[in-house]
Amino acid sequence: MNNITVLIVDDQRLVREGIASLLDIQEGITVVGTAVDGQEAITKSQELHPDVILMDVRMPVVDGITATVRIRQQQPDCQVLMLTTFDDEEYIVKSLQAGASGYLLKDIPAGDLAQAVRLTHSGIYQLDPSVAGKLVGALGRGNGGGEETAVPPPIEHGLTDRELEVLHLIATGATNKEIAEKLVVSEGTVKNHVSSILSTLGLRDRIQAALYAHEHHLI
Repeated sequence: MNNITVLIVDDQRLVREGIASLLDIQEGITVVGTAVDGQEAITKSQELHPDVILMDVRMPVVDGITATVRIRQQQPDCQVLMLTTFDDEEYIVKSLQAGASGYLLKDIPAGDLAQAVRLTHSGIYQLDPSVAGKLVGALGRGNGGGEETAVPPPIEHGLTDRELEVLHLIATGATNKEIAEKLVVSEGTVKNHVSSILSTLGLRDRIQAALYAHEHHLI
């Protein structure tokens, strides 16, 4: 297995160095650099081309969300995993809208963080359990920021009625197993529907599908 290269971005030196030390001893993972803020993260990501970036949310100069947007625009193959102490709904939603592949809290065990890096590199999104609940709550209220937004006009989404049912359940945070039980179908069938939904809407993962569903009032 090729080494997964990682860039760590955090404004606290002890945190940066601690995470780097923990990940460097994990099999198949190499920390190629660190950055103290979002601006340095943008610069170093262009120089080092890491596979995965562990990004803090709140930092001076350029925050993690803004940096994520720019990095994902410049390097779409680079996965950004938010790693922070803040579990505010607004940060969670905005990070995922910016293109982050997940949102984890810093109290995660070292072994779990290493596995999260591997899964993120494989294209599987990662959410801290407490964050997942807050994400569903924020989406249920519309936008995570508490502001009222105008209802957009209907869009041509190209989904079947069954796919809309699956999308609705995705947006509530249901797993494939829970969706299968609800719709009385196999998990394989659900996986096929999810893949079709993502392909039809041009989305990367279930998080983007949930955000899309709420933003376009498809549920």
